[in-house]
Amino acid sequence: MTHAFVVPRVPSVDAVAVEERAAKFRTRSIKKDAKIKGLKLVASMIDLTTLEGMDTPGKVQMLCQKAISPGSGCPQVAAICVYPTLVPVAKAALKGTSIKVASVATYFPSGQASLKERTDEVRRAVEAGADEIDMVISRGDFLAGHYAKIDEEIRATREACGPAHLKVILETGELQTYDNVRLASQIAIDAGAHFIKTSTGKVSPGATMPVTLVMLEAIRDHFINTGKMVGMKPAGGIRDSKLAMHYLAMVKETLGDAWLSPDWFRFGASSLLNDVLMQLEKQSTGRYHSDRYLSLS
Repeated sequence: MTHAFVVPRVPSVDAVAVEERAAKFRTRSIKKDAKIKGLKLVASMIDLTTLEGMDTPGKVQMLCQKAISPGSGCPQVAAICVYPTLVPVAKAALKGTSIKVASVATYFPSGQASLKERTDEVRRAVEAGADEIDMVISRGDFLAGHYAKIDEEIRATREACGPAHLKVILETGELQTYDNVRLASQIAIDAGAHFIKTSTGKVSPGATMPVTLVMLEAIRDHFINTGKMVGMKPAGGIRDSKLAMHYLAMVKETLGDAWLSPDWFRFGASSLLNDVLMQLEKQSTGRYHSDRYLSLS
């Protein structure tokens, strides 16, 4: 039975208010024991990511080992995120751990393929062992006002995921306005997204605090209206732990402590973990060690 789509009614976003509120979170200062706890929480929320054309099985295996044993008293990360062809490699390397295997799909990062081709890719990734799928919406269709097509592709992808969780990438850097981000967030949530995600990391800007705040507010309002939680994943450009902790303050004050968990909040990142490791070393020894002692990804 075809789903009858109705464009959701969402509030208009006050750009000045959103940007001012987001900026205030960057003034937060976290010290001593709370800082150590925050750093470890950040690490536990990372989707450690490699999405390059030159990715190899060996690179993914090394990344998985880093995810399992980061060092400096750091916990394991939440997930490893790779292209579909490398899912079996990551799955084998992470066997026996609680770390998830996430895979980008739906012809990431452009999404320029038929719906059948995109959902077939999702099914292949899940069959190969992916626990989570990060899909991209068709931004051209969204900007053209074809909202029913966005709803359809998300619902079809959710079905193709089977038991795997679905993260829906809005690619906010291409959506042009906060109002568009708010509407796209609501469409994704209504269509069954387990998480909504800012960016592919391939478009500038990636995640920003104001855009993430708009998406968090969509999640908050959905929870108030339905009692159902939806996760959030900012990705692209979050490279240092100080900024990541500002994001956590924003999550806590917008959504509450229930979202301060890898089950409901993730960072899409490749280099953030290195900065967390350096900060934990500083807290432990009183000095930074050189980043020469850390792997590049």
